[in-house]
Amino acid sequence: MRQWKCAVCGYPHQGQRPPDKCPQCRADLNRFILLEPLPPALEGLVRQAFAGESKAQARNQAFARQAQAEDLPQVAALFRAVAEAERVHAAEYLRYLEGVVGSTEDNLRAAFESEMAAKQEHYPPIIAAAIKARRPDLEWALIRARDVEGRHAELYKRALSALAGDREVVYHVCEVCGYVFDGALPQECPVCRSGPEQFKKIE
Repeated sequence: MRQWKCAVCGYPHQGQRPPDKCPQCRADLNRFILLEPLPPALEGLVRQAFAGESKAQARNQAFARQAQAEDLPQVAALFRAVAEAERVHAAEYLRYLEGVVGSTEDNLRAAFESEMAAKQEHYPPIIAAAIKARRPDLEWALIRARDVEGRHAELYKRALSALAGDREVVYHVCEVCGYVFDGALPQECPVCRSGPEQFKKIE
């Protein structure tokens, strides 16, 4: 018998096919996934599809902002709608990738390691290439992003050590460089020097 799980509520099911409707949350059979690992080659392709949909979401959001700036609200709405559709696709593919989403503790560890790898391994060669190409604008943007990755890692590490705590934290994000603030806000971003008007509160 094959093992299935409702991706909405987690209801387990045994059988050759999923039920037409989840007995627990009434989600239809398309929301059930098999609890079987994908063959490595197929998993690689699904990872590529996930990355593609995630990029398409970000790209369409940027297109929507541009259409809005050109006073084309209907086109902006279309781009936002397609961006949301791409987000749905990415979220669906993510369900099939083993080990991508685990417990919150596992997720914090994975996020910390990913940020540290970005800072120490991924950014240095790109920054070096920007320097070689004599593009200080891109070099500065990459350095800001690298430094912010370190801040993200610090926040993940702090959250991991205080996982059992009940401290409520309000986060703000610098809309220029992506620096994440927790607690009291400074007069300027420590990475890009932008003022408080660029700090967006995360609800």
